[in-house]
Amino acid sequence: MGKLMYSVTMSLDGFIAGPGGDMSWLTEHLGPNPLVGEVIEQIGSLLVGNRTFGGDDPHRGTDKEGKPFGGGWDGPQFVLTHHAPDIKVPGVTFVGDLDSGVAAAKAAAGDKYVNVLGAGVARQCIEAGVLDEILVLIAPVLLGDGVRLFDHPGGTNIKLERLSLSEAPGATNLWLRVLK
Repeated sequence: MGKLMYSVTMSLDGFIAGPGGDMSWLTEHLGPNPLVGEVIEQIGSLLVGNRTFGGDDPHRGTDKEGKPFGGGWDGPQFVLTHHAPDIKVPGVTFVGDLDSGVAAAKAAAGDKYVNVLGAGVARQCIEAGVLDEILVLIAPVLLGDGVRLFDHPGGTNIKLERLSLSEAPGATNLWLRVLK
């Protein structure tokens, strides 16, 4: 089955969202990035945190709003939450625990990646030892506050191995393997 990969754009000071979860800072850094296109083609399913699923969309107010990767990807999504909505969302399955969410997302992904979206879900995957890789797109901006890429006070060091380093006009791409 596929690997679990956490892909995220972050500021130079390690924030993936600004204060209050604001993602508007990200819009100007979503320019052309060949690696993102390559990765999107390798994604078979998404495992998404509820806050990310219902949160601030960097494409708000455009025709890309509410669509994964601004409409660049379509497929099964699994949202990790203890509070599933009463109304069904097409293409979205709400799961109540990490183990069943990971299993369902991997089964749906086949031999492609399960892309983890949301810092909280990524942290849980790391703690459970199921996250395989992290793709970080580092944008040239300092936010000063917000949601950190990885927030685990008192946690142990998570060892990473660099798989690749590349550049795009609006970001530096750093692909890492989580060592277990």
